[in-house]
Amino acid sequence: MHAVLLASQGNTCYAVHVLSSFVTRSALGDWPQRAMVLKIFFPQCCNLADSGLLVGRWLPGQQSAVVLAVIHFPFIPAQVKNYLGELRSQTQVDLAVLGSWSLPKDGQEGMDSFLEDLSAIFPRGRWLKLSREVGRRGFSCQVVRRDTPPAPEGAGDDTDCDAEDKVIFIHYDQRKVMLAELHDADGHDPGAQAGPSELHELFWTVAQSQPLYHLDRYDDGPLKLTHWQSDGREASIVAELVKQASVPVCLLFTCMLSLWNRLLNASILNVWPVRFVSSKLSTCVQLSYRTDHLQTISSPSRAVRHTEFMRKANIFVSFLLDVALGLLLVSWLYRENRIGWLANTLVPAADHVAKELQELLQWLMGVPAGLKMNRALDQVLGRFFLYHIHLWISYIHLLSPFIEMILWYLGLTACLGLTFALSVLSDIVALLTFHIYCFYVYGARLYCLKIYGLSALWRLFRGKKWNVLRQRVDSCSYDLDQLFIGTLLFTILLFLLPTSALYYLVFTLLRLVVVLFQGVIHLSVDLINSFPLFAVGLRVCRPYRLAEGVKFRVLCKESGKPLHLMMEINPLKLSKVLKSYRMPTYSCYPRDSWWALCKKLFVGELVYPWRHKGSKAD
Repeated sequence: MHAVLLASQGNTCYAVHVLSSFVTRSALGDWPQRAMVLKIFFPQCCNLADSGLLVGRWLPGQQSAVVLAVIHFPFIPAQVKNYLGELRSQTQVDLAVLGSWSLPKDGQEGMDSFLEDLSAIFPRGRWLKLSREVGRRGFSCQVVRRDTPPAPEGAGDDTDCDAEDKVIFIHYDQRKVMLAELHDADGHDPGAQAGPSELHELFWTVAQSQPLYHLDRYDDGPLKLTHWQSDGREASIVAELVKQASVPVCLLFTCMLSLWNRLLNASILNVWPVRFVSSKLSTCVQLSYRTDHLQTISSPSRAVRHTEFMRKANIFVSFLLDVALGLLLVSWLYRENRIGWLANTLVPAADHVAKELQELLQWLMGVPAGLKMNRALDQVLGRFFLYHIHLWISYIHLLSPFIEMILWYLGLTACLGLTFALSVLSDIVALLTFHIYCFYVYGARLYCLKIYGLSALWRLFRGKKWNVLRQRVDSCSYDLDQLFIGTLLFTILLFLLPTSALYYLVFTLLRLVVVLFQGVIHLSVDLINSFPLFAVGLRVCRPYRLAEGVKFRVLCKESGKPLHLMMEINPLKLSKVLKSYRMPTYSCYPRDSWWALCKKLFVGELVYPWRHKGSKAD
């Protein structure tokens, strides 16, 4: 029978599984009222270690001790002190000898008394005497206290020294804790918590003690240690060669990118028309975005924080995936002359679209859906748009001999990545539907002019006017001539509004279809640019690397022996992985609300696909 206890420590919620009988009042009735529970975090790799000294750290402000390694006999106490002093300067962790560890074996009958005598050489507030018999799972523990002066406030190794300690062993996988990054409940950066909790201190202590794990029992040095790498260090020749080669490669990429940035910042490219057009082309925007990414991953400076490392790794994996998909697209395009097939299909498709637009305009110039339109305005608008379509067809047929060559060279941009190919496709769609965009702008401007004119004349009838300086509606008195002219203009605009509104509605729907297609392309580009593939792969393959908390299960409970718990890591949820490690990206489409978008469409304001939220229209 298990009970689940939820304890909040430092914004992190941990699920702790313990026996219900252990947490009930009846089970604690035979304990002293002032008894303290001493928690000893013990690594699984040291369960069968030879007798020796326990090296670890007392967690400040906690009734807890973290065991990191076991030093085996033979050793010289002075060498142990010097070694721990060097580790303190390297790791900034207060490593110390916590006590002795005894695993009886043949020929080591006097080892226990020898280790107990060492407690005077390594003075601490407490001395732990741990022993284990071969064939039994539980440990025996004895806490030896000394008469030492009280430690400063916040010290964790001599709190409540007058009370009898009850010991709980918490076994943990040292390798997983070493490599894991503990996140808080909200998925924030593990290094940005407000105050260190007990588990954060545990994870930080194990991670910072990495130099301690470089020495093991197989080395020829003066000390023999057992820790998580004692049975074979994790190393890879390929990984070491990549680390050695990464520095010159990063320097080469940095030099190349600096030259590229100088070229982009040249004075000829900062001319207003060039800068304006390049800021609207999706290919140029993606090129600038990938340049920033390459500068980030090619920086020779080491990523110190976990977030910096994950950002570089996600960008690198995203870049490799992008290039791989782009090369697959190139191999498909240039096989079996698919470029020529696309070029031969493009011109007939453009002619078909232009023909459909001509039929649509001729339908609007008649009696569309039985609606009676203003004949003069209808004919003027229809002929105006038909002339634009005629110019567009002539332009397409003028470029038709060169389209295959243009597509052949544009297809090579896929070698830079699939995102570049999609950006080029978006720009091609924008250029091929430029006449639809012009129709939309003409219709929107004409419709907007009439809407704002009617609203201004409506205020005139009510004795109001718009105060430009104060940005409000004020009262105003008009004479008879002003009211007559206003009534005449209001009547003209009102009867011309249905014809303009119909043209605006039709061309707005066509424009929204094009924008929707480009939006799907840009969403695909944003997905490739921002998806944290490395973090998701890490969560799937090694879930302990991204930890949200821990849970405990009972490992061993024997009468008269300390309770043994097993600490297991709770992996971070996939939704929180995506939320925490998703890379920021640009957005070529407005982020306004649906209500704001509908309001703009109703009053005839232009909806630019490249405008960010909060930017003003030209």
